[in-house]
Amino acid sequence: MIEGFESLNEDQFETLRETIAWITILIAGADGEIDATETAWAEKLTKIRSYDIQQELAPFYKEVGKDFSDKMSRLLERMPSDKDERRELLSRKIRQVNEILPLLDNEKAYHLYKSYTSFAHHVAKSSGGFLGFFSVSSEEKKLVDLPMLNPVELEEGNED
Repeated sequence: MIEGFESLNEDQFETLRETIAWITILIAGADGEIDATETAWAEKLTKIRSYDIQQELAPFYKEVGKDFSDKMSRLLERMPSDKDERRELLSRKIRQVNEILPLLDNEKAYHLYKSYTSFAHHVAKSSGGFLGFFSVSSEEKKLVDLPMLNPVELEEGNED
């Protein structure tokens, strides 16, 4: 288990890892069509975040990136084609994180929550629009802040 996640069992840690793929599919498919540009950018983003020395979650993203492409392919094969069905299924899966984040220390949970929402925003902005403007669809806007997740606030004394 990587540092900072020792309080979790393997299934809980795997849920946190898989959440990146679930977020990618949720956002990429929000408008009904899963854009290859968005999924490709998500894969690149996992690699970028795994090498960012300043990023507290770099080891986590290194783990996510190990099999991200394969995981995405398998998930996409099993996803419902109906966007509303897919959105509901993925929202339920992502909601599982609400039970796991409190098991981490507050600072780690805060950074992971922020990382998830940031990741969603990056996926949403990766495709469409004109020169990167207006690239987030109205459907994506409803989801990019991951409303199914309970916000995690940084407690006093845990400063960035």
